[in-house]
This record gives sequence, structure tokens and C-alpha cells, in this order.
Amino acid sequence: MGDDRLAIISVTYYSAEIIESFLDSVTVASHTVPRIVLVDNTPEDDGLGSRVGDDPRVAVVHPGSNLGYGGGMNYGVAQLPPDVDWVVLANPDVVMAEGSIDALLDAARRRPDAAAFGPLIRGDDGVVYPSARKLPSLRTGIGHATFVRIWPGNPWTTSYRNDLAAIEERTVGWLSGAFLLIRREAFEAVGGFDERYFMYFEDVDLGRNLGLAGWKNLYVPSAEVLHLGALSTSRSAQLMIRAHHTSAYRYLSKRYHHWYLLPVRLVLRVGLWARSHLAKG
Repeated sequence: MGDDRLAIISVTYYSAEIIESFLDSVTVASHTVPRIVLVDNTPEDDGLGSRVGDDPRVAVVHPGSNLGYGGGMNYGVAQLPPDVDWVVLANPDVVMAEGSIDALLDAARRRPDAAAFGPLIRGDDGVVYPSARKLPSLRTGIGHATFVRIWPGNPWTTSYRNDLAAIEERTVGWLSGAFLLIRREAFEAVGGFDERYFMYFEDVDLGRNLGLAGWKNLYVPSAEVLHLGALSTSRSAQLMIRAHHTSAYRYLSKRYHHWYLLPVRLVLRVGLWARSHLAKG
């Protein structure tokens, strides 16, 4: 597959210190030389441009305000020429293993029914991150949100994370937005990411929307990436806790929107608000 059909989008936020590792890993991840668009949400000059230098693969674009993850990704995809068919959506704190993008592209050729393809993701401690999961239901969402901190092994959290699933190629409800390959036509057909999610749950929502549109989400553990951690979000941890709970409510209330479920949504809002404040403490 030629490099004119593949692009990588990454949304950066105070990411200058890690961007070189990200860009270096692209070289071994694919035999092509894909174009790379960095959507810089940073409100000031953190030296990203100087770290990138005059790398001909890379374009740094500035949307003018912090669009969040989903908004930034949508902005990046909109900058691509029409001949780009495949887009890798990636966090800048990811390091790609050798052949990881090629493995995802191989799976895409084999599975024309699938729109999104996610790799096995390891944390910087080497532990496999549950990046390919079932869609959260109201029952599992409430159970997970209520008990995950006080009872990590509860059945709702286990179901939500799908921790016990085999590491094998399989269709799933959604894939982690930390790193995935997506068909551009499918991404644009469902409207990209819902920008009402500033951070968190926009990847869950995307996976659900793709499924509703008739596409599959495919977990491809033969591809592997290393996720170094939420280095940018650690700058504003309290804000991120709030954003996570706000997005959780938005997703569940969007999925369970019927008027007769209003009492359930109210209970859910109060429960997530309380959990958010406990997490901050």
C-alpha cells in the first residue's frame, strides 16, 4: 500500500518531550512513509516545532484553541487530501513496535467488513492494557462506576474491561482511541468523533456508531504498541477526573435516551458526580 493512501493523526498537548520517540517508531511500524499530521492543542509554544524540525513527513497544525481529543482528531482528518483512504489515530505517547501498522493494514485487507482495527497495547510496565472491550451497558456502566475503586475485581468491571478474553483476533464493541487504524470512508460516514466528548468515551461512542452503521471493530493483537502513559493529562489530573465522569454520563445518557429512563439518568448523574468527588479526594 502506497504512502499516499495512509496518514497518521496525533493530537498533542505539551508533547514536545515525547514526540521524537513517537516519530522514530513510525519508521519501523510500516514499510511505507506515511504523512503525519500533529494537531497541537497546546496553548503556548512548548517546543514541539523545534523537536519535529524539518521532517518532510510531518505537518504541525494549530487549530487555535484546545479542541480536546475527538475534536482534534476530526480537525486533523479534515486536513488530509482526498486520496488518503486509511488513517491511524494515535496518542503521541505511543511507541509503535516493528511492523505494527503493516499488521493492521494486513488485517484490513482480510476483513472488508471491519472499519476499525486496534493493536495489542502494553503499558510502560509491560502489562497488556484492556484496549478491546464490550460496549458498556447501563448495568455494567453503573456497576463499574460504583465499585471499581472499592472492589476492582467486581463482575461489572471485569465484563466492562473484558479482562479474561483471549488475546486473539476478534470483533469487539470498541477499541481504545490511544491507537487504531480506521477506514476514512467509515470514519467520515459516521461523522467522526462526537466533539461533545472533550476527552474520554469518544472512542467508545465511535465504536458503537460504527457498529450501528454495519461495520465491525477488529482487535488485531499481532500488531503491538507501547503506551507510555497519560503524560499530557497528568498536568491537569483533577480536570481529567471530572472530564472522565462527565463523558461517562454523556455516553450512557445518549445510549439510554428514552423519556421513561429519565429517573435512571438522574440517579446515574448523581452517582457519577459523587464518584468524581470521591476520586478527587
